[in-house]
Amino acid sequence: MPDSRLELLGERHLAGVAAMFDDEDVLRYTRIPNPVPPGWEREWLRLYEEGRRDGTREAFAVVDAQDGSFLGLGLAFGIDREGRQLELGYVVAPGARGRGVATRTLELLTEWAFLELDALRIELWISTGNEASKRVAANVGYRYEGTLRSFHFKQGIRDDFEVWSRLSSDPESLS
Repeated sequence: MPDSRLELLGERHLAGVAAMFDDEDVLRYTRIPNPVPPGWEREWLRLYEEGRRDGTREAFAVVDAQDGSFLGLGLAFGIDREGRQLELGYVVAPGARGRGVATRTLELLTEWAFLELDALRIELWISTGNEASKRVAANVGYRYEGTLRSFHFKQGIRDDFEVWSRLSSDPESLS
């Protein structure tokens, strides 16, 4: 597994973020609009910086711990501080796939959510067709809860989503 770390997403990561917009899997399995509007990476950063300020969202760049190269994104959204729950997401740059980056990213995000946010419940919403992401969720101790059928995903697109979760009380939790 790669030695990677999370850094708050910032301007220095935007070239790596924009490069991921050329990948069909990134466009298929994320809420990024397709086609991607010009400069969307900056708008996305602005939305996450706003969420950082009001406590509802957070975005991290996943970087190689040795050389600082961009490997992907770790995202937290729908942060409900009163309810102590949130949804996490992760996106791995195409050149970093197949090396355990997604698993390590989800481990780091999960640890952050339990320790920094004092979360009691974390959810992942994964397209039923995204087998790799479901394997990552299972490997990090998330449990399948059910399927949301024909859920409005983006831009008129509907998809079936599996809901996976971890609770702070789960035996394998990092808290």
